Amino acid sequence: MTRVVHVVGGGLAGLSAATVLAGRGERVILSEAAAQAGGRCRSYFDPQLGMTIDNGNHLVLSGNRAVQDYLARIGASDRLAGPDKADFAFFDLRDGARWRMRPSDGRIPWWIFQNNRRVPGARVLDYAVLAAFMTAHPGKRMDEVIRCRGPLWDRMLQPVMLAVLNTDPATASMDLAGAVVRESLALGGMASRPRIAEPTLAAAFVEPALAYLAGRGVEVRLRRSLKGIAQAGGRATVLAFSDGDVPLDPDDRVVLAVAPAPARDLLPGLSVPDDFRAIVNAHFALPPGFDYRRAAPMTGLIGGVAEWVFVFRDRISVTVSGADAIVDRDRETLARTLWTDVVRTLDLGDAALPAWQIVKEKRATFAATPAQDARRPPARTALANLLLAGDWTQTGLPATIEGALRSGETAAGLVSR
Repeated sequence: MTRVVHVVGGGLAGLSAATVLAGRGERVILSEAAAQAGGRCRSYFDPQLGMTIDNGNHLVLSGNRAVQDYLARIGASDRLAGPDKADFAFFDLRDGARWRMRPSDGRIPWWIFQNNRRVPGARVLDYAVLAAFMTAHPGKRMDEVIRCRGPLWDRMLQPVMLAVLNTDPATASMDLAGAVVRESLALGGMASRPRIAEPTLAAAFVEPALAYLAGRGVEVRLRRSLKGIAQAGGRATVLAFSDGDVPLDPDDRVVLAVAPAPARDLLPGLSVPDDFRAIVNAHFALPPGFDYRRAAPMTGLIGGVAEWVFVFRDRISVTVSGADAIVDRDRETLARTLWTDVVRTLDLGDAALPAWQIVKEKRATFAATPAQDARRPPARTALANLLLAGDWTQTGLPATIEGALRSGETAAGLVSR
């Protein structure tokens, strides 16, 4: 009898594992507790704005290998948009300074020797700090390895690392930060080009994956939550789903790709991250007369509440990472505060607050600290036939789309072996 691989969880980690396994001819059943797949990577129609929006602005980089492999596998390589060169616009709300960070295409960082490509106020020698990201610093916080002050920190490292780690960078894991630098900036601008899902997250990462799975006979069951796992002899023997129990044959396998808390509940004693950070996103309708083509697609802000401003053809979006200090504020107060930063960034004059939507993710990612990184479990578990996947497992990366997809690949590889 052909074995079955049960993938539990239809977020990106689960979809990654399921698509790899289906591509290898495995019989896969994908179960998801929610009414839709995608997990935190989701899109929906918002009646307040009258358009389809993403829950957040999930940026990937051109050097993200797992992202490229996943999109190629599901036939969606054309679903990412971004510039031909690495080009990051910044605006300092404190003094009105504007600049662009434009890394050289290759590994040799010629760009740091050019005044118009460096961070204002930073000297060439200041960039020597990037060498610290090239080696391992187990258990070390960033502020224990590098000096977390000065123009380069304030105007590049701090905002970029906050976006990547979703944690105060000074207290974050130096190793997680270094892993990102080594796979992007250290490889040059061609590996550091920003990429945004086009036209939506679901259209890029979720819908093509579901079509791929359907084409290979994979059963996708939504609104089907896993309530318990029976064990015997060091193996999972029964999956207790909300719609009934599923006994496992000896050759069957399980990939558990759920969030940390449910995973811990299902596998008592499992070490998982237990400290999380919030993200706040704001979406605004375009003000009358605004030409989105004249604005930078993405601008990093210094000295404001908003941190990154994204300009799309149908909306303006704002992301605030590590947003625990503001996540509980009144929604309209947040919208007005963030719109004030948008108006200054895009030079909108006295543009009134347009139609808006605030999206709060209170437990968006685990805190990327050394202590939380140490709590992340490997893909293998104490049960011989059950594997873990998720951006919160030991991927070597912070909680990112790239990490989620890699975790699914890892779990699928262990199933096959």
